[in-house]
Amino acid sequence: MALTLYRLEGCPYCELVVDRLEELDVDYESVWVEGLHSQRDEVRRVSGQRAVPVVVDEDRGVTMAESERILEYLDKSYA
Repeated sequence: MALTLYRLEGCPYCELVVDRLEELDVDYESVWVEGLHSQRDEVRRVSGQRAVPVVVDEDRGVTMAESERILEYLDKSYA
């Protein structure tokens, strides 16, 4: 799977990205992260920060945070 979404359960910004991925029928893998920022080492390793959502699109060499930017990227790349 080339697209990975790092997300937190109950995160409304993550759910916006999930909804768009499903609308666009994009296959993706979810990686569930810890609730505490200090324990989100995997997100930090891939993106340089600990906030979610983060999308990693291996096929296109893109790693991106912030739901608004991710939504724009998905629309441009997968619509």
